[in-house]
Amino acid sequence: MSLISAERLTVRRDGRVALHHVSLAIEPGEIVTIVGPNGSGKTTLLKALIGAEVPSEGRIVRQPGLSIGYVPQGLRPDATLPMTVKRFLSLPARRSKAELNSALEHAGAADLADRQLADLSGGQTQRVLLARALLGAPQLLLLDEPTTGLDQPGSAAFYRRLEAVRNETGCAVLLVSHELHVVMSASDRVICLNGHVCCEGRPDAVASAPEYRALFGTGTGGALALYRHEHDHSHDHAAE
Repeated sequence: MSLISAERLTVRRDGRVALHHVSLAIEPGEIVTIVGPNGSGKTTLLKALIGAEVPSEGRIVRQPGLSIGYVPQGLRPDATLPMTVKRFLSLPARRSKAELNSALEHAGAADLADRQLADLSGGQTQRVLLARALLGAPQLLLLDEPTTGLDQPGSAAFYRRLEAVRNETGCAVLLVSHELHVVMSASDRVICLNGHVCCEGRPDAVASAPEYRALFGTGTGGALALYRHEHDHSHDHAAE
């Protein structure tokens, strides 16, 4: 059984159709990325999947007892509010030291536990938000453009961390991203959305699909080039 699926999902907002007959399914352990232009319904789809947006038509089916972790676009902590990372992760319910350490370790943020939240860089803050989402040992992680504001190396590092989290915990990952140049190499499957599902499949297949190129232009061949480079590079390392 899929972890979660949407069946012919339609969402109307302010008299406008934000999503029309969107169907998808997320399987255990896979990394799926949703790409699409601004206003294509990416965030609306995530909200519908977590129950924050009520569909006009269609339905969402979740595996019984499904545990979901959610990472928002970003966090701007009040610089005047003293709060350590460890304290932030313990709100609203206190967590055991073992739980905190495990989540921080998986998120690549073990060295940040005693740092002030307001002093962290953008990349460090995103890793802390990832750690918070991992506290409940989720079967599915949802991330809404989690690398907004990060530079390309920072974005690539975060996506590599997501791959490590999947490999270490076995959770599935569904993320929204506009960073076509780095997202391809971190995905098992890509869904191209523009109010409806334009195309989906393996990263190389989507990057060469006419529907994808119609939305993003031929210049996004760079996304495919990077995918192939990193994919081949990983095979080289595996062969060593």
